[in-house]
Parts: sequence; C-alpha cells; structure tokens
Amino acid sequence: MPGFELFGDKEREQVNEVLDSGVLMRYGFDGMRNGHWKAKELEQALEKRMQVNHAQLVSSGTAALTVALACGKVGAGDEVILPTFTFVASFEAVLSVGAIPILVDVDDTLTLDPVAVEKAVTSKTKAVMPVHMCGSMADLSALKRICDKHDLILLEDACQAIGGSYEGKPLGSYGDLGCFSFDYVKTITCGEGGAIITNNKEYYKSADQYSDHGHDHIGKDRGAEDHPILGYNYRISELHAAVGLAQIERLDDFIATQKKNYSIIRSALEKIPGIIFRRVPKNGVENYSFLSFYLPTEEIARKTIKAFSENGVDACFYWFDNNWHYYRKWDHLKDLQGLNSFSKEIKDGLPNYSTSDFSKSDQYVSRNISCLIKLGWSENEVAARANKMAEIIKNQLS
Repeated sequence: MPGFELFGDKEREQVNEVLDSGVLMRYGFDGMRNGHWKAKELEQALEKRMQVNHAQLVSSGTAALTVALACGKVGAGDEVILPTFTFVASFEAVLSVGAIPILVDVDDTLTLDPVAVEKAVTSKTKAVMPVHMCGSMADLSALKRICDKHDLILLEDACQAIGGSYEGKPLGSYGDLGCFSFDYVKTITCGEGGAIITNNKEYYKSADQYSDHGHDHIGKDRGAEDHPILGYNYRISELHAAVGLAQIERLDDFIATQKKNYSIIRSALEKIPGIIFRRVPKNGVENYSFLSFYLPTEEIARKTIKAFSENGVDACFYWFDNNWHYYRKWDHLKDLQGLNSFSKEIKDGLPNYSTSDFSKSDQYVSRNISCLIKLGWSENEVAARANKMAEIIKNQLS
C-alpha cells in the first residue's frame, strides 16, 4: 500500500523540526522540544479523523494488536476468533498475550464469515478480531450482534484499511478497539508505527500505560512517575510520528487517487463475463487500496496470475499460495515453532490446524486475485494497465 510513494516537503519539514530540537523520544525533555510533541499531535489528528475519543500511538501494527488485546484483559487460555486470511501478526499478537488464536472461514468479503464466527464461540472466547484485508471490511454489524450476544470484545484489525468506513464510521472506530499499522507499505506510513483507537477511557488509560513500561504519565518528572501496572516498551519515536503527522494530512488525497485509479481498472474488468468482484458489505466503503476479484476456477486464477507476471502486470497477488497471509503455509503456527516454550493453555487449546477443514475459505481464496492500486500511476498508465489486464483475463477465460 502506497504511503511511501509520495514523500515530500511536508514530511521533511516535520522531521527536520524534530532533528532541530534534538529530542527523538516522545516522552520527557520538555525544555528542549521548542514546543514540538509530534506523537501527541498525531494522536490528536487520529482522534479527529477517526471520530474517536482516544488514540494511542505505538511502535507497529503488531504492537497495536498486542496492546489492544492486553487492554481488553485477553490472556492465558482465552480464545480470540480471527480469519484464515490475514497477516501472521494477527495470531502472533494473540499468542503473545497467552491467548489462543481460533481460525475460522472467510466468506465472499474475504474477511470473517459471521456464520463461522457464531459456530466457533465457546465459553473461553474473549474477543472477535475481524481483519479488514486489502482495504475492505467484514460484515461488522453481524459481528457486533454476535459480540453483544456473548459479551465479547470486537477488535478491528484495520491495519490494511485506514480511510475506509462502515455505516458512516471510519474503519477501526466501529468496534470496541481498532488498530492501524503505519509501516512502510501501508496507505499512510511512519516508516514503522501503529495506533490503537477507542472510545473507552479505561482501554485508553491501559494502552497509554502498558505501551510504556506501566508509566502513569502523571506530572512532569518522568523519573518520579508511578507504575500502576507491569508494561512493556511499545513506544513510537518522535521521528516516526513526525512522518505520520505529515502523511495523515494527505490521507484523503491518497484515498481519492486510489479510488480514481481503482475505478478505471474496475470499469475495464467488470465488462468481462466470468469475473465476480469481492463483496463489500452494505453501507461499507473500502479504501480502494486493492481491487480484488474472483475467477471461475482455481486453475483459471493460477493461469491468470502467471500471465500477468509474464506480461509485466506487477503488484498482483495470489494469496492462496502466499506464505504470510493464508493459513495453508502457516506451519510455524500449526507446529508452534517459537524461540520460547508455549504455555500449557496454548499447547492444549490450539486446534490441530494441520487437519482443520477450511474448504469454504479455499473456495474463495483459491479463485481470488488482488491487485494493488498505486498512487503514482499517470492516467495513461492506468488506462493501459486496465486494458492489458482485461485482455489477459479474456484470453484465460477463453
């Protein structure tokens, strides 16, 4: 995703202010800062843009998920429901707090199937984590009903979908907690970074403390602050926050460019019989970072992605064979291959994913191709790309 495509004077100006002050840490050193608090300013900008009461910056999207789970008091032996199609960080975060990742099928949204989620709920379930992969969302209203029914936390992994919305609410703000990633290949970037957003004051207070060794951040003497809880170091630096502060000001422009380029390509492909586009739930607006579509069979999808590569159509992904994003290649999860030993709760509670039946997910993901939408394409380049993609797909379908 394309935040890194358009660095410019705004990013340089923000970064140079940090370098001129000499204060790279987000906390302390008040007298040296010349009034610059980039992390605080970016949190305020996120609160405004995401229409929430609280935002807490952290060092990565993975850190955001980990901190959010901890804030929800998800821990040893608890179960967290998440989709078979995600990034490995989703289940890494669950394992890091001692909880058990419970994978369930995706549907034609390429995200959590609410029917599968309902069936997976047990007495140990603590949270449901929809992952808004490739810029679009799950059926969040259906998932919220399930969470309300069973008193579960709805935690949105919106790391790939900043700028999208559902029922008029920015993605990430619909659930109890929402998480974003600002790494180098997200829609907007800090280079490395992440954020948790929420309207729950207690969750925010916990995130603020937990992400900085348990500091309560009361007063102006960092060394004298109390430590109400044990915490860890998930802090973002002022340099990273400075880049993000410039980027969030450009988010709506980035989304508008993505939508324009997306629409040109989609218009060319939707005329082709046999193509079905990923379903975007009613009242949902994706962030247009990917154009995802289904072909009639796995065989045709494989032939199409191969032909794209051979004909210079880059940045198109066949997730079914991907090491990082689809359950089939997650042997390290299936075998619990880690540097540390895992708890008895995890060893006893983790399902045998080597024998699990995720054939419904396979039916969708094996036929899917997702094409990245770049910001830097000229209008002529987008038109040429759309025509080439359409021609290749027609050849494979014939």
